[in-house]
Amino acid sequence: MSKLSAPELGSYAGGATAIGASLTLTEIGVIVGIITALLTFAINAIYTYRRDRREQRETDARLGVGK
Repeated sequence: MSKLSAPELGSYAGGATAIGASLTLTEIGVIVGIITALLTFAINAIYTYRRDRREQRETDARLGVGK
């Protein structure tokens, strides 16, 4: 992959700025809400997975499985 030249980088920055400037406060709120919901889902899934593994190890230790 080649490096971006200064004009290409400026073009991308200008495009991003134009998109950002065209968003209304309501649209920004919707985007932030979606991102927050996705992050909440991901964090909850990680903690649930870790809790399930921890509880499984505890159950295995109580039952003496794997000894």
